[in-house]
Amino acid sequence: MAQAGADERARYARYTYRLRMSSTARASLAAEWGRCRWVWNECVAKSRAVHLHNRASGGKATCGPARLDGMLTEARSRTPWLREGSSVPQQQVIRDFGRSRAKAHKDMVERLPVARRAGMPTWKTRREALATLNYTRRGFRLKDGLLHLAGGIVMNVVWSRELPDEPSSVRVYQDSLGHWYCSFVVPAQVQPLPKTGRVLGVDWGVKETATTTSDAHDLPHPSHGGKAKEKLTRYDRMMARRRPKKGTAGSRGYRTAQKLRAKAHKKVARQRADTGRKWAKKVVRDHDVVAVEDFRPKFLARSTMARKAADAAIGATKAALIEMGRKHGRDIRLVHPAYTTMDCAQCGARAKHALPLGERTHTCTACGTTAPRDKNSARVMLTRAGLNPAGAEGGRPPGAPLQEAA
Repeated sequence: MAQAGADERARYARYTYRLRMSSTARASLAAEWGRCRWVWNECVAKSRAVHLHNRASGGKATCGPARLDGMLTEARSRTPWLREGSSVPQQQVIRDFGRSRAKAHKDMVERLPVARRAGMPTWKTRREALATLNYTRRGFRLKDGLLHLAGGIVMNVVWSRELPDEPSSVRVYQDSLGHWYCSFVVPAQVQPLPKTGRVLGVDWGVKETATTTSDAHDLPHPSHGGKAKEKLTRYDRMMARRRPKKGTAGSRGYRTAQKLRAKAHKKVARQRADTGRKWAKKVVRDHDVVAVEDFRPKFLARSTMARKAADAAIGATKAALIEMGRKHGRDIRLVHPAYTTMDCAQCGARAKHALPLGERTHTCTACGTTAPRDKNSARVMLTRAGLNPAGAEGGRPPGAPLQEAA
C-alpha cells in the first residue's frame, strides 16, 4: 500500500506561485482560516473525548472523517458564522485531520520510538498557527490570470512560469513572513534528456554534503547557516530579551525581532534549496542512472553534529535529486545505508569494526585496497544498486548501454 501511494504521488507535481491580493481579499482569507481552524480544533476535541470514553468504558467507538463530516453538516446548519464560509476548505481540514490521526495511530501500532512518532493532532492557536486552505476542483477556478476561490475571494497570481496542465487542486497558505502563496497540483510532465551512458554513486556526509564517484560532481558544504550565524544569534537575543510571559501576546519589539529572525531563516532555506536544485540538475543532466544512499539524517539531530548536519541540508538536497530525476526520466536508485562505510567497493569484504567519524581513509583488510572513505562508500552504492562501477568515471562512450554488475 505504501509503494502504491508513493507511485500515485509521483504522477503529480506541485507548482507554487506568489499571491498579490487586496486588503478585502486578505480579510476574507483570514476569516476563512478562522473557520477552518475552529473546525480543526473541534475535531481535536471530539477525538480526545472519544478516546477518554473508550478508555473509561472499554468501548471501541471511532472518530473518522465520515463521522466528522456529519458533525460538520450539523454544525453548519446551526451556526450562521460557520455557514458563511465555503464548505470545501472545511471538508479538506477534516481530511487532513483524519490523515494526521491515522498516521499517529499507525506509529503507535508499529511501536516506533517516541522521537520518531508523528504524534496526535493538537490545537491550532490563533497566534501561532499559519493559515493553510485546501480547495478541490469545485472550490476554485482560474480566469484571466486571476485565482477565484469559493466565497468570492479573488487574488492575483504572480505567474513566474506557465502551468503545464489543468490543476486538480490548490493550496493557499501563508509563510512565517506573512507572504501568501498558492500551490497547484498538476499531472507530472516528463522532460527526457539525451542518454549519456554514465552512472554515478552518491554518498551523503556532513563535511561534504555529497561525495560522488566523480570528483567533478561532488557537492562541498555550502555553510549558508554558518555564514548567517552572527545575524541569527543577534535576532535570537533580541527575542529572548522581549519574550512575553506565557499566555500573553508579544510586544511590538518582540514581533519585529521575530519577523527579522524568520526573514533570515527564510533566506538561508532558499539558499540551500537553490544550491541543491542546481547540483541535482547537473547530476541528472550528466548521468543516466544515479545510485543514492537512502540516508535519514533525522538521527543526527541529537548528536554533536546536529548543527553541521542541519546546515548541510541533506534531506532537501536528496529530495531535489529524486524530484529532478523524475522530471527528466532518469533512474534514481535508493540504496540502504547499512554498512556502506564498512564494505570494500573493490572486493566486497566487510570491516570487523565501524570506522570512526574522524577516519577519512578506508583500508580493506582482505585485498589491501586504500581509498578515501566517502569515495569508497559512493562506489559501494553503485555495486549495491546492481551497476558496474567501471562506468562511473566515464569509461563507456556516451550512448553506450549500461552494464549491469554480475
